[in-house]
Amino acid sequence: MMKMTALALCFSLAAGFALQATAQEQAAPEPDCKAPVTQSDMNEYAARDSQAADKDLNAQYKQTREAVRNLDRDLDDALKGAEKALVEAQRAWVTFRDADCRLQGFQARGGTMEPLLVSSCLADKSRERTKQLKELADSLR
Repeated sequence: MMKMTALALCFSLAAGFALQATAQEQAAPEPDCKAPVTQSDMNEYAARDSQAADKDLNAQYKQTREAVRNLDRDLDDALKGAEKALVEAQRAWVTFRDADCRLQGFQARGGTMEPLLVSSCLADKSRERTKQLKELADSLR
């Protein structure tokens, strides 16, 4: 009887701890991206920044692709190929960006700072590429 009572007590304690952990996870505040304190918050902010930069890059890429598509429309068939060249260049650039940023992460390989380094690199390179694509599109208008 005493073993069953002890076992029941252990189960109820474990269930209580699980409920408490779940409540704490649900009540965890959003990281403050303007003043991150913990490495986890910094990693989260850097990931969000990278995603936003990638979204801007994709939007600009679409605009630039439309600009080079228009250029191709105005050229003789023998001179066309701007859109194809842009697509090839962008694919190669994405491959380079991703590999180079993975390499940057090796400064803290396996550590909690590695995601911050990779995400920050991705954001920086994406913003730089967005600027380049905008300049290209603007030059074609």
